[in-house]
Amino acid sequence: MTLGTALVSVGVYFFKFPNHFSMGGVSGLSILLGEVIHVSWLTPGVFNSIINVLFLVLGFLVLDKGFGLKTVYCSLLYSGLVQVFEWVCPLDRPLTDELILELFFAVILPALGSAILFNLNASTGGTDIAAMILKKCTGLDVGRALLCSDVLIAAAALFIFDIKAGLCSLLGLVLKSVLVDSVIESLNRRKAFIIVTAHPEIASAFITTELGRGATLWTAEGAYTHHESHIVLTVLSRGQAVLLRRHLKGADPTAFMIVTNSSEIFGKGFLRA
Repeated sequence: MTLGTALVSVGVYFFKFPNHFSMGGVSGLSILLGEVIHVSWLTPGVFNSIINVLFLVLGFLVLDKGFGLKTVYCSLLYSGLVQVFEWVCPLDRPLTDELILELFFAVILPALGSAILFNLNASTGGTDIAAMILKKCTGLDVGRALLCSDVLIAAAALFIFDIKAGLCSLLGLVLKSVLVDSVIESLNRRKAFIIVTAHPEIASAFITTELGRGATLWTAEGAYTHHESHIVLTVLSRGQAVLLRRHLKGADPTAFMIVTNSSEIFGKGFLRA
């Protein structure tokens, strides 16, 4: 959680803030408010902390047990890190003159951090808390409402800053939504094996004793030969999948293997349903 929160904080402070990339959420709103409200001490980092703390207070007042300690921890850490960066390394311009390079890092770092947090059932708070509150108090389609608000915040950069900042913000919002889903799927990806073999004990023994995984066996019949065969079904991590393939290549070279990628596997040892 600390790593994920740190990645979000670095991406927001060092790449979003100085380039005015307002890609929705609390950080995007903070960038807009920092430009509209001309008070020296009310920087985007300060607005970011204020809004996050306000959402935390609302969460404590409105939400029950669904308002987890993970979100509280990550939200406070996120706000604190952005403030520390602002004090230790103040920025008055982007780190480089390469706008697209900055945009990539402004998208990739927060998306990677958010994906790590979502995979741990945590978040940095902000609009996620707003979504929890809306879900409890109204019948609104929360996902659609948050998407619309993010688009409006990103589009507002067109008018508050300039066309370049606005278009980059909208592009970044699209890229981030795609990247978060891809990273979450990659983090949960496993290899599902369907092994057709005449010697199921070779595969099953290696899976259970060497890899420490479970397997399911059932008897099958060849459609053409009508010879009895056996099927071994198991799900492994990517590293374990390589070991099993190497073992079967030498120990059972006639085994027929079907290997598929899956990121939604529910049950003991995997995701909770």
